[in-house]
Amino acid sequence: MILVTGATGHIGNVLVRQLVEKGKQVRALIWRGEDTTPLQNLDIEMVAGDVLDPESLHQAVQGVEQVYHLAGVISIMPGQQPLVWRVNVEGTRNMLQAAKGGGVGRFVYTSSIHALQRVDGGVIDESLPYDPDNPYGAYDRSKAAATLEVQRAAREGLEAVIVCPTGVIGPYDFRRSEMGQVILDAAERKPSPYVDGAYDFVDVRDVAQGLILASEKGRTGESYILSGARMSVRYLLETIREITGKGFSMIRVPRPLAELGAKLAPFYYRLGKARPRFTPYSLEVLQSNSHISHEKATRELGYRPRTLHESLADTVRWFLENRALLENG
Repeated sequence: MILVTGATGHIGNVLVRQLVEKGKQVRALIWRGEDTTPLQNLDIEMVAGDVLDPESLHQAVQGVEQVYHLAGVISIMPGQQPLVWRVNVEGTRNMLQAAKGGGVGRFVYTSSIHALQRVDGGVIDESLPYDPDNPYGAYDRSKAAATLEVQRAAREGLEAVIVCPTGVIGPYDFRRSEMGQVILDAAERKPSPYVDGAYDFVDVRDVAQGLILASEKGRTGESYILSGARMSVRYLLETIREITGKGFSMIRVPRPLAELGAKLAPFYYRLGKARPRFTPYSLEVLQSNSHISHEKATRELGYRPRTLHESLADTVRWFLENRALLENG
């Protein structure tokens, strides 16, 4: 039996699909009251639980041989984020304790490229340390601190492996991630504002496959970056226009104006109940070093990501084919 936490998330539901396709028995940890639409019609066991409730985790790991721990809170908003820290750090601690107490044989943790120390030049790879004092955001610090907990557990005997995805895009994005919304808006020919900058994007299906490879071949205590390819936001939008064959307005937002908007983003979000496009964090990410290597994962795991053109084409197709489902969700 394999336990997947965060199974209804973008990476999580795709991972569950791939495990089921391989004939694996899967148990999904479902937060009480969580929408399980992403797991609909999949032959899996669902159990209620919460990473902040250790007793529910001890029950969830009964009879489990492997754990994929993906549950977490993502935030690009500025300021203190107590829930982000609690879920990402304390929740991971609880999951590690449950895995050790339940005799789990393999523990695969989904960290983040942002957990690694920022560097201005050169190529980003696994030689960089995890940085719990990262000044750029609460999410980055929480993922770094949680990853250090996983490394400590590995030193103490747990067969734990860590993967660090970059910017995940792809089909089965039921909750419309930040970049998923950008892609959907462009596919629906809505005006698309953008800021000059680039990032490394990777297909969610390749990340899920990378997680499985890490479980099968990864060395205990080691980290593996699961990146794709670097692409500017403008070129990403132009690629979607090429894929759909339909034009839409691409609006370049000058950086000073975007920075002003980013300062107002928290108020906009709270008052308008809408997702801000530009925040200080998202602007920093687009300007940061995004030359990221997956050479170690390719060499040791056999990880080979697909092209971004294929990924974007499949993402656009999935969004357009599932409009009704997304509108009702």
